[in-house]
Amino acid sequence: MNLRISNLQAHLALLLAMLIWGSSFTLLKITIDVMPAMQVMFFRMLVGSVVLLLFVRWWLRGVKYQKGDWKWLLAMAAFEPCLYFLFEGLALKYTSASQAGLITSILPLMIAAGAWLFLKEQIKKRQWFGFTLAVAGVVWMSAHSEVSSSAPNPLLGNFLEVLAMVSAVGYTLLVKKLTSRYNPVFLTAFQTFVGAVFFLPLALSQPLPTHVEPQVIWGIIYMGAVVSLGAYGLYNIALSRLPATITGAYINLIPVFALVFALVVLKDNINLQQWLAVLVIFTGIGISQYQQRLRGAETPLPPAPHA
Repeated sequence: MNLRISNLQAHLALLLAMLIWGSSFTLLKITIDVMPAMQVMFFRMLVGSVVLLLFVRWWLRGVKYQKGDWKWLLAMAAFEPCLYFLFEGLALKYTSASQAGLITSILPLMIAAGAWLFLKEQIKKRQWFGFTLAVAGVVWMSAHSEVSSSAPNPLLGNFLEVLAMVSAVGYTLLVKKLTSRYNPVFLTAFQTFVGAVFFLPLALSQPLPTHVEPQVIWGIIYMGAVVSLGAYGLYNIALSRLPATITGAYINLIPVFALVFALVVLKDNINLQQWLAVLVIFTGIGISQYQQRLRGAETPLPPAPHA
């Protein structure tokens, strides 16, 4: 599917995709406060599956299955959405949307570290320094978290969010292996269907709510259709037009938007120590990104679905 779009339209598509992904943390926090997290995840996967079935002919194009790929495909889906959303859903029960969103900022650096460990890709000293600085910022932010109604156990919640990022690293490395034989939409469809099956028994393990507010229903539809699929599509459209250095840099806007939505909509509170930690996190990311631009850019992988 080739779309002729201008550079301006591609930039707007990227900006909208990052805005949508950033908004998802606030929306997920709102929904799991009134419905069990595993039920929210199941219905989100179900909505995504239904939408994807409407485009089945499109995402089956160019699929070249090889013997034994089922193991890699299932491992990919196990990392994400299964483990990723399991940890994320639990994390947002204990920490604030703003802190969870900020922790996702270290994902590109964690992916680079994973590629160094498992794929033997080179990472220069400046990137290691940026990675260490960003992780130190996350630890600093967590250490100065204050218990509140929106974050009853922020240390635990932030730790679970880090585990979600570890799952996203495993997912991303497996996607890199599989994209030579499977188009990104097929991989998204496969993981969404597996996610629906995985979260079904977890959703049924708790009593279904007898009454659900309309805004919660619309929130789940938004996360299943717009966040998981719409933002992904916008990102891929932009990727077909813009250089990899630009599209990769835009991903850093996700935690920024997540923070803005959490502060404005949820009235999250961030103290002075945490603001200083945020500055350290983004400084580390900036140092790492600067080194990446000096190296030259590789084609980025599709970003892991957020929240």
